[in-house]
Amino acid sequence: MATTALPGRAAARPRAGVAPGLASTVILLGGALYCLFPVAWVVVAATKSRAELFSTGTFAVGTGLLENLADLAAYRDGVFWLWMLNTLLYAGAGALLSTGVSAISGYTLAKYRFPGRTLFFNLLIGGILVPAVVLAVPQYLLLSRLGLADTYWAVLLPQILSPYGIYLSRVYASAAVPDELIDAARIDGAGDLRVFGRVALPLMVPGMVTVFLFQFVAIWTNFLLPFIMLGNDRKFPLTVGLYTLLAAGANQPALYNLIITGALLSLIPLIALFLTMQRHWHADLSGGAVKN
Repeated sequence: MATTALPGRAAARPRAGVAPGLASTVILLGGALYCLFPVAWVVVAATKSRAELFSTGTFAVGTGLLENLADLAAYRDGVFWLWMLNTLLYAGAGALLSTGVSAISGYTLAKYRFPGRTLFFNLLIGGILVPAVVLAVPQYLLLSRLGLADTYWAVLLPQILSPYGIYLSRVYASAAVPDELIDAARIDGAGDLRVFGRVALPLMVPGMVTVFLFQFVAIWTNFLLPFIMLGNDRKFPLTVGLYTLLAAGANQPALYNLIITGALLSLIPLIALFLTMQRHWHADLSGGAVKN
């Protein structure tokens, strides 16, 4: 009787895990729908003409996409494309510089011992907890004293130092760069810069891809900093430029189609970036898991 009871219990165990697994799947699908619903609405609304925007169903596809694109391209002699180029400059250059600073800083904190190292790292952790809105006005006052307000540098410079990026780089450098490999390179006569560039940095590439993606998205979607720093609309990024369109749309409802179409176009570079880099990202992460 004991031998007949055991198979029955063993068969019942997999059934016990069905309900939690199904619940997790439902929760994840609900979260995905919640995140994708606004994107789906923007995609559909961008296809509607001015008359269709407020007269058709929420997810009824319209016929005015090409007209909206033409109107957006012609608005103020194509200022939208200038905003797009500005955003690419801010996000691309800012993310690259921030990734480089984070890589050097994280590697230094992980592999070197110096006075104040622990205090500096604790201050860095504290910096992660400080909201960006708290620092925006002091940064503006400082850059204004330096004569950099309303310049491209006013948006780029505050984005270079990322406490969260340095923290991720430090954690990744500690795990991915063996001390024995660094010691072997030093025994062979390599200096500190050569050890970092030839030994540590190639091993840190997967972590740096993550830092670059996070920082690129953060700069691309940043609104408050450029809104405070810039006064010339020829230097605006997409976030501030579309906001000015939205403010003008209160008196000119015809601009709403341009705003929605611009919001749709602003999503394309982010989607393209993730689709392009996710292959390297997943491969690097899985490779690191195998190494561990």
